[in-house]
Amino acid sequence: MIDQRVGLKFQSKKGTFDIPFDRVSSLEYGQKAGRRIGVAIMINPLFLLSKKRKHFLTIGYKDSTNLQQGVVLELAKGLPAKVITIIEARSGVKCEYESEEAKKHLHG
Repeated sequence: MIDQRVGLKFQSKKGTFDIPFDRVSSLEYGQKAGRRIGVAIMINPLFLLSKKRKHFLTIGYKDSTNLQQGVVLELAKGLPAKVITIIEARSGVKCEYESEEAKKHLHG
């Protein structure tokens, strides 16, 4: 969810957290879950066999203690362009693309 005043708000079974737009340091879109953020990601082996196109947005940000953090989001089809445009505009950070194919897929 995007809150115009605060930034990005996330809610899960483990709790909630916010990423203020002014703390976003990097954005990356692609078919693979972020290559730059040092975050351990567990992938189900069946995921590797899936033929569906997945849409991942990796957001790098500084937490309240100024440590670099990251979150990887899987976005539903049709959402990446809208979400990336909003985050770029609010944060001032330009999105990087995993590949030319990812960039073409998003922008045509």
